[in-house]
Amino acid sequence: MNLVVVAVSSLIVLVAAQAVTYVIARRLGRYNVVDVTWGLGFVLVALVAALAGDGSAIRELVMLALVGVWGLRLSLHLYRRTAGKGEDPRYAALLDRHGHRPGVAIRRIFLPQGLAQWVISLPIQISATSDATAGAGWLVLGLGVLVWTVGVIFETVGDHQLEAFRADPRNRGTVMDRGLWAWSRHPNYFGDCCVWWGIWLVAASSWPGPLTVLAPMAMTYVLVYGTGARLLERTMSERPGYRDYQRRTAYFFPMPPRRRGTARSGQGRPS
Repeated sequence: MNLVVVAVSSLIVLVAAQAVTYVIARRLGRYNVVDVTWGLGFVLVALVAALAGDGSAIRELVMLALVGVWGLRLSLHLYRRTAGKGEDPRYAALLDRHGHRPGVAIRRIFLPQGLAQWVISLPIQISATSDATAGAGWLVLGLGVLVWTVGVIFETVGDHQLEAFRADPRNRGTVMDRGLWAWSRHPNYFGDCCVWWGIWLVAASSWPGPLTVLAPMAMTYVLVYGTGARLLERTMSERPGYRDYQRRTAYFFPMPPRRRGTARSGQGRPS
């Protein structure tokens, strides 16, 4: 029964957060502010789960810390990246296709994001209502923290490297292929993927946490094939030098970079 309380409370909080975000977006005249609340929504769910859940207090605190650090960093990064900027081309194109009425934005942008947050956060919700971690479960929990750490490092360093690259006028019109970006064309998305598999492993340290595996699988699909890497590849493919970058650099999972003029099988085009 406590799971129902946590799940319903999380859904209410997410709907409220999306409603507030919509009001702010209307006042600012741009909908990309919804990206800033992506990470914050999960932090709110983790907080609700920790307060309302009746599961292991230690695991609740671990989960709250992991989600809090990841979500707050991501939201701050996206706020800094979008503040004072115009509308995101993705949302502009979506509204051009379906209309600019308020109801369209709610149905096409804010409602889907809120529902996605609720589904993907199921490991957080169920972890807060599961039995205490015991025995080999502690190894699973520790592995989850390790995978999460790798993910946060990749995401944070990748974002920082790209931000520094874009800030240098000498790099205008060129392709970022240094640092982590020489090992993966999307190191930040790879890091995000690791974060969610790490969170799932923490939840999987006690039954029925393993049953929530569809959540990180869904997140991985979105990052690799949905609105993440694949969509970005489409917009970048015509940029000078990007085709060569695709041939030299792994698509998603980091691999040693290839020398210029050589190709990796299957990496010559977006996957």
